[in-house]
Amino acid sequence: MTQLLPTLFWTLFGFALGALPFSVWVGKLVLGKDIRQFGDKNPGATNVLRAGGPLPFVLALMLDISKGALPLGLAVHIFGVEGWSIVPIALAPPLGHTFSPFLNWRGGKAIAAAFGVWIGITIWTMPLISLSLLVVFSLLITPSGWAVLLALTGMLLALLLWFDDPVLLGVWAGHFLLLVWNHRADLAKRPSLRQRKKIT
Repeated sequence: MTQLLPTLFWTLFGFALGALPFSVWVGKLVLGKDIRQFGDKNPGATNVLRAGGPLPFVLALMLDISKGALPLGLAVHIFGVEGWSIVPIALAPPLGHTFSPFLNWRGGKAIAAAFGVWIGITIWTMPLISLSLLVVFSLLITPSGWAVLLALTGMLLALLLWFDDPVLLGVWAGHFLLLVWNHRADLAKRPSLRQRKKIT
């Protein structure tokens, strides 16, 4: 019971922060564009890249990562939240990003917000593993949802091999279900190896 109120507070805070559509706002304020008119029409940082190039993309990406990292970093490392109370707090930012009340309960695919959550919990260990896996599989496999699925599978193996913490497995399971749902359109397609561009 002692962690009930802090858990509720940080979960609501994480959802509210995750719901802030930073990529949409960067598109409007910096680029003067609606990024939902580009690419896959999602309100995420990748479409900021398509709409305006690398610098606005980096800004949007860092903001989206921060809204996952900040509530977990504060709750876990500053205010001492621990145990299974971490799980709902860890799910809140990606859920807020996916179901944003600022966008009529719609949102992006939540990869950056979920990545930020792992920064908030483990600082660098799992983020380094997950980023490396995602980059490798994204270069090898299309559509991108399959790269995300394989990266998540690799994260599970890393958690089983190097971490003895069922709470982290709970966080992973929640993220897995949400990210698979968000990438369901990609996962309905057959995966294939990316074709290398021929140099002429």
